[in-house]
Amino acid sequence: MNNPLLTDDLLPKFEHIRTEHMETAIDQILSKNRMKIQSLADQEDPTWDTLVQPMQAMENDLSNAWSVISHLNGVMNNDDLRKVYKNCLEKLTEYSTEISQNEALCNAYKKLAARDDFKDLSEAQRKSIENTLRDFHLGGVDLPEDKKKRYADLSRELAELSNKFSDNVLDATQNWFKHITDVSELSGVPESALDGAKQTARQKELDGYVITLDFPSFHPVMTYCDNRELRREVYEAFVTRASDQGPDAGTWDNTPVMAEILKRRHALAQLLGFNNYAERSLAKKMARSVDEVLEFLNQLAEKSKPQAEKEFAELKAFAKDEHGVDDLQAWDVGYYSEKLRQKRYDISPETLRPWFPVDKVVPGLFRVAEKLFGIQIEAKPEVETWHEDATAYCISRNGEPIAWFYLDLFARQGKRGGAWMADCRVRWRNMRGQLQLPVAFLTCNFTPPVDGKPSLLTHDEVTTLFHEFGHGLHHMLTQVEVMDVSGINGVAWDAVELPSQFLENWCWNPESLALIASHHETGEPLPEDLLQKLLAAKNFQSGMGMVRQLEFSLFDFRLHAEFTDEAPTNPLDMHRKVRENIAVVQSPEFNRFPNAFSHIFAGGYAAGYYSYKWAEVLAADAFSLFEEKGIFDPETGKAFLQNILEKGGSQEPMELFKAFRGREPQVDALLEQSGITGEVA
Repeated sequence: MNNPLLTDDLLPKFEHIRTEHMETAIDQILSKNRMKIQSLADQEDPTWDTLVQPMQAMENDLSNAWSVISHLNGVMNNDDLRKVYKNCLEKLTEYSTEISQNEALCNAYKKLAARDDFKDLSEAQRKSIENTLRDFHLGGVDLPEDKKKRYADLSRELAELSNKFSDNVLDATQNWFKHITDVSELSGVPESALDGAKQTARQKELDGYVITLDFPSFHPVMTYCDNRELRREVYEAFVTRASDQGPDAGTWDNTPVMAEILKRRHALAQLLGFNNYAERSLAKKMARSVDEVLEFLNQLAEKSKPQAEKEFAELKAFAKDEHGVDDLQAWDVGYYSEKLRQKRYDISPETLRPWFPVDKVVPGLFRVAEKLFGIQIEAKPEVETWHEDATAYCISRNGEPIAWFYLDLFARQGKRGGAWMADCRVRWRNMRGQLQLPVAFLTCNFTPPVDGKPSLLTHDEVTTLFHEFGHGLHHMLTQVEVMDVSGINGVAWDAVELPSQFLENWCWNPESLALIASHHETGEPLPEDLLQKLLAAKNFQSGMGMVRQLEFSLFDFRLHAEFTDEAPTNPLDMHRKVRENIAVVQSPEFNRFPNAFSHIFAGGYAAGYYSYKWAEVLAADAFSLFEEKGIFDPETGKAFLQNILEKGGSQEPMELFKAFRGREPQVDALLEQSGITGEVA
């Protein structure tokens, strides 16, 4: 049969895709694209139809094949696929650099932008061309030949190093496990986590229980296990992953990888005329300068740290007075925080878990989206997927399909940790007038069903699911038909978290909670007393949570802003320096957090992790309008849909926000929502 990755089908044919198809498909697409590009670049009088549309068609073919390969590498990782992925990544990086440094192609776009009728193009079309010209510059098109080659080498090396970083974290995470035969060592661990540990042991053909560093296993130990020594052992294994410390010291050490990544990012930024990589990063973001970002983060830190210090002092006093612990360590913080939460609010994540079965939460999430945005969501179990855990869904409006997505919820061997949304297909109208509908991949790592018992989520996991679905809605509900700025494409990175963090608010409102919470055995709704306790505990240790996220953001941003060739910034030193200024929880000497910080070393968040906080301000302020009008107010939902979700990257995000909210965002909305008042008694 023909290569299943080279089809025009809306949905990939996962039942036919094999590892051996992947590199061949990429080779064929790249070869075909290269043959076409020069003729497009040589046009005397390029137009949208003769230049941009053919370029987008080629980009679409490549994106549709690569998105599937990249996704499978994340959710079904094995040695063969890893090798193919690495080979393809090298080829794609080389091709991307060729495109961005093609002067003739850049000049063709400049000619198009200079046409008298450029103003007659749609706003999305003009934005697409402006972004493309910006990206030519950022891709090194203006550089002399020797520097172009240097740029290409740096880009290729960075892609290889980031992939190596990611592989090291995955291997370090999945290699370590703790085999336990005496259940008393796991005293305090909830039954749901014990069931998972039993199932993991069986999968490894062992008796008893197995603890791993996957979040559904690691987190219950750190939060509930009475065995302090075991907590310390698991904590140490987790915070030393891919480093020179801990049980696998030196085996997958990312220390040299980080140093090489930082060196090359800095060199790449300087080639383009920036002082540092932080400046290079901001060229495609809402924030306008390094100083603006640092001022934003430091302002939040200044307002949050007093409350965080007060919360930590309360925790230390509680651990000492009620549990006799006068040397509170990092591996004790989650455990005693949970005990303090239970004492103060008489509630814990485990108390709530029975009311959040996946089979109720998922339809409830869909109902929230349906009520807000006038859509319908239907499962399509007949559609083939890559694993039995994954299900395909169709989104319709007034009976017409407008998007599709795949949901893959549970942790398993060979699946990268965390939760994410990625695009599979982008909404785009081709030259023949045919509309390609958007398709999304939505991936989480929740505890799977065990021994016939349903998967029960913590409220935090419910919030994670809503977060990723918010990203998905941004991708899927777009009305833009220009590929470069459709959905999440072309959206400034510090605005891309707005819809995801915005949707999290519906996990905290009684009216929406009624749709997503019911007891997995009795079907009864969340009792009023539990609901009130959940809401009362919402901002428990919110100051500590805020400074922890600001620690990550400041570490990332300063790491890239302060790097110089003469004094290369050491990630561990920078992490310690930032923690000295902002952290309230002391960290042990062996902690190697940077070595597994995939967001910035293997993801898209380099000098951009601050985006979470930046967008949180937008999200909190956007939601405040729903608090005024009603959380399911149809007019407000329609306004958010039309001004934010449907517009994708076709306009500047600040303009879209102002169109929705009527003004620029205010940081006070986030502080108020987080319960951070600045008043510490």
